[in-house]
Amino acid sequence: MFNLFRKKSEIEKLESNFKKLMKEWYELSSINRKLSDEKYAMAQALIPKIEQLKKAHEIN
Repeated sequence: MFNLFRKKSEIEKLESNFKKLMKEWYELSSINRKLSDEKYAMAQALIPKIEQLKKAHEIN
């Protein structure tokens, strides 16, 4: 409850976006294969950014 007004960190924003894209990818996988593949590629492009931010956060 106390985190209600807390701003999301950059990592949390990217992870949320990743989850959203993966959900859309799953839903489209049986309907539109091309669009599904695009969503999957977009989600996979976020992984290195998330890992890079996590490593930078661990160092600090």
